[in-house]
Amino acid sequence: MSKEDRNQEVKPANQRGVARLAAVQALYQMELSGTGVLEIVSEYENYRLGQELDGDQYLKADPSWFRSIVAGVVRDQTALDPLIADSLIEGWPFSRLDATIRAILRAGVFELRERKDVPVAVIVNEYVEIAHAFFSDDEPKLVNAVLDAVARKVRGDRK
Repeated sequence: MSKEDRNQEVKPANQRGVARLAAVQALYQMELSGTGVLEIVSEYENYRLGQELDGDQYLKADPSWFRSIVAGVVRDQTALDPLIADSLIEGWPFSRLDATIRAILRAGVFELRERKDVPVAVIVNEYVEIAHAFFSDDEPKLVNAVLDAVARKVRGDRK
């Protein structure tokens, strides 16, 4: 089996992880460029997810998981942002967060609210790992703390 074949064989559960990472990237891109949700979803599904782009091979992702996160964050952003802001340490305004951190937190909080079938620990761990992919300082700890606080608010028992 070639290296390329191994890269394409991503287990279904891992396809969700790839979809989460792609959703964070898409949300970040949307915030910076002002691209609409339909355009960004189409771009990712046609040219990125499971495709080669500029010499980089993108892993296969669960497209429906990707779409649900991106569309859900856009739809629910006015409810997600206050949950995030209320979970930040006092004196740290939401607007001060890096755009990548905002995208990670919005996606994570969306899943905590909407995907009751996914355990809190899975969601938090996945988004902390995504934060580690982009940051090496305290940002992953911030993601962990905020998602944990939001999970207590929206799920109570953390299940």
